[in-house]
Amino acid sequence: MKKNVLLLGLILSFVFANAQNATEIIKKADDKWNGEKSSQGIMTMTIVRPTWERTIQFKIWSLEDDYSMTLITAPAKEKGQAFLKRGTEMWNWVPSISRMIKLPPSMMADGWMGSDYTNDDILKESSMVVDFTHEIIGNETIDGWDCWKIEMLPKEESAVVWGKIIRWVSKDEYLMMKSEYYDEDEFLVKTELGTKIKTMDGRKIPSRIEIVPADKENQKTIVEINEIKFNINIQNSFFSQQNMKRLR
Repeated sequence: MKKNVLLLGLILSFVFANAQNATEIIKKADDKWNGEKSSQGIMTMTIVRPTWERTIQFKIWSLEDDYSMTLITAPAKEKGQAFLKRGTEMWNWVPSISRMIKLPPSMMADGWMGSDYTNDDILKESSMVVDFTHEIIGNETIDGWDCWKIEMLPKEESAVVWGKIIRWVSKDEYLMMKSEYYDEDEFLVKTELGTKIKTMDGRKIPSRIEIVPADKENQKTIVEINEIKFNINIQNSFFSQQNMKRLR
């Protein structure tokens, strides 16, 4: 009886330690990508379809999990359009019609600007650390990097777009090398690949992110990071509807 209790205790300790370590790994990878406190960047997104391509340039600002702002800078047709997350509220400013639109939670799974990124990806409504449980389920090599393979399941109380995420994080540098996103029925929806590792603002990160839908041939979205700074001095007052209209 004592042996069984001891064995159960060891198993529970292992499971707890594994879950704790997996969460710490995801947090370190998330902090490295988004900054421990804040970030500011300039990016170029190319939407690839079977018969056409289009490119969008934008700037981003973020402060912890509660605030994010995205400003479209090109092409001219969409220039000045801005997206804001402030706490649980999300807004879209469309200067061409001088209209401020509140985005409901039901739109978080929609494609952002017609891309394979979702509004949730851009506005960071879901927290990869807080809204999921994490478990190391294996080890694999991705593009020459030895990685932990981590399964992320949404917590019951979390309003999350995905039914499951599997993420590959490098054991060296905590790079997010690959992610697979599944729906609630556990069908693969899209795969995200991080490549072109560069040192940017003192830390190594993938400078190119490629999103490939699972069920659409010859379709993908590529995001190139042109510039990025981490842990900048920015206040929550920056993330306001008034500022959305003034950003350049």
